[in-house]
Amino acid sequence: MRLLKEKSSMISTIICGLLMIAGLYNQKTGGTIYPYLFIIGMIIGGFHQTKDGIIDTIEDKHLNVDLLMALAAIGASMIQYYFEGIMLTFIFSLSGSLEEFTTNKSKKEIESLMEIQPENAFLLNENGQTTEVPVKDLKIGDTLLVPKGASVPIDGQLLTNYASIDEAAITGESIPRDKNLNDNLFAGTINIGNSLKMTVSKESKDTLFSKIIQLVDDAQNTPSKTASFLTNFENIYVKAVLVLVPLAILIPYFFFGWTWSESFYRGMVLLVVASPCALVASATPATLAAISHGAKNGVLFKGGIYLEALADLKAITFDKTGTITKGVPVVTDEFFITDEKELAIDMLTAIETESTHPLANAITSKYAPLISEKRSLEVNDITGSGMLGREQENEWKVGNVEFVTTEPMTSDLVAQTEKWQEEGKTVIYFSKNNKIIAFFGLLDVPKQDAVETIKYFEDNGIETTMLTGDHSRTANAVAKMIDIDHVIADCLPEDKTTFIKEQKEKLGTNAMIGDGVNDAPALANASIGIAMGQGTDIAIDVADIVLMKDDLEKLAVSHQLSLKLKRIVTQNIVFSLSVIAILIISNFFQVINLPLGVIGHEGSTILVILNGLRMLRKLPIERKMEKQKLEKSESYSSFQEQLSH
Repeated sequence: MRLLKEKSSMISTIICGLLMIAGLYNQKTGGTIYPYLFIIGMIIGGFHQTKDGIIDTIEDKHLNVDLLMALAAIGASMIQYYFEGIMLTFIFSLSGSLEEFTTNKSKKEIESLMEIQPENAFLLNENGQTTEVPVKDLKIGDTLLVPKGASVPIDGQLLTNYASIDEAAITGESIPRDKNLNDNLFAGTINIGNSLKMTVSKESKDTLFSKIIQLVDDAQNTPSKTASFLTNFENIYVKAVLVLVPLAILIPYFFFGWTWSESFYRGMVLLVVASPCALVASATPATLAAISHGAKNGVLFKGGIYLEALADLKAITFDKTGTITKGVPVVTDEFFITDEKELAIDMLTAIETESTHPLANAITSKYAPLISEKRSLEVNDITGSGMLGREQENEWKVGNVEFVTTEPMTSDLVAQTEKWQEEGKTVIYFSKNNKIIAFFGLLDVPKQDAVETIKYFEDNGIETTMLTGDHSRTANAVAKMIDIDHVIADCLPEDKTTFIKEQKEKLGTNAMIGDGVNDAPALANASIGIAMGQGTDIAIDVADIVLMKDDLEKLAVSHQLSLKLKRIVTQNIVFSLSVIAILIISNFFQVINLPLGVIGHEGSTILVILNGLRMLRKLPIERKMEKQKLEKSESYSSFQEQLSH
């Protein structure tokens, strides 16, 4: 519908332009039909905007610049300035078509998302046969087949051991992601590996893909504060112009000795040059372009108001687990007290493979690739203590120190344990027949991009804080790694909310970023709530901005996007007001005529719209990040090549 309107508007503009040229040629060659050509051109070219202006006035009781332009064209025709009237109509229609094009270009991201949203799926029955069914008919628990190269039709979990998925539509990341058994799959992503099986986990209306489309659509229909202000200002301003124009006609006629024709002509020029077309277009096209820029790169703004607010950010607060850190522990330190290290690794891995505990998973991830022989043990899970494995006459234990041994620890072992614990690490011990043979330090380590992101905000004078429910020792250890301004540990959800409220009252615009249910109250109370896209549904629902890929670097990009938007909107407002002022003064001193007034007024509108389109271009910080990623990729490829030789 929107594209049809754009085409219709452009066709009207072209016809208007052709009739203007034909009428001008007829006039120059002494013809007599040019007034009719000009009038027909004005009717065709000005139809859409005049209709919109009348509808706005009647339905919304909101006066806009469309009516001023229509009145100016009619007024010019009344005093037989037909060419000026059609030129005004043509350029105004052209700027309207350009604005329509800009809006559609800015909204193309949601259109492209909707185009790749799957409509059908291959449902697998108990006999392994497939039936093509509409996605909307799928139920939770259904089993589906996704062929190679096909879109994942709905959110679900992978039933195949491995898959390679292109998630660019969701995260903006071009590199495919490897998926393993039971990993989450999202509708709209592409299976670029072999065919896979999956089970449905959400109804079609509740998928992440559907939420993204709704979020982008809502955002593009939610204006920024500046855009809302300018829209309200337009209504008042147009009323003022409609009052001033008759005065501008009558006062020079009665008091300055102007002729009626000159007074009326100057009134029509004033009607044109005083119209706030460029001013009204200062914010909305640029904001729409910025929102689309974000959506294309995996950052969803729920409205222009939140994007705009980022430029005034004074403080940003991070949740720790899953936001600053990876959310899962990894083995950071190891200490083996045995000559049989290979055997110890084999036994440790065999025991921990039987557990689903995050600490066991961390140890398995670290040592599974290093095993020399796959061992088979009788394994028991001792709740709250650790894991016990038996093999012939040997007893292997992994867990806390009280569980794995009854012997006192040596002074060296105690000293090393205390050192790791001071660094916030969890210490796990491994024993053979009651004797400790190894122990490990585990920590939920910061993400690679956390340090750069926090440094970016600190360099820009924005206060950074980390809030966490974890104990202070671990929190301080992580804070030291990322060099953050402030850290507050042992927080309950209500403590986070209280801190955010107090921070907002003290510093002004603040942001909170988190991913869990316990972060939702704080996200809702911050000036700007930011959710990690892989977080909980409630965090995403209450947040104002969503990072679809858990990439903290996108925060810096979003901040730069907001600063650029503020600069462009400010440039547009200053420029448009300056042009209006210059044209009004020039008209009063009879320096300009109607054609020049039209060119100055409509030309400024076109320039403002084109300036707003610059928001679609890549930011310097994005180009810098892409260059760094490319350098890392090339470095890694070089390393792999050296290994192969």
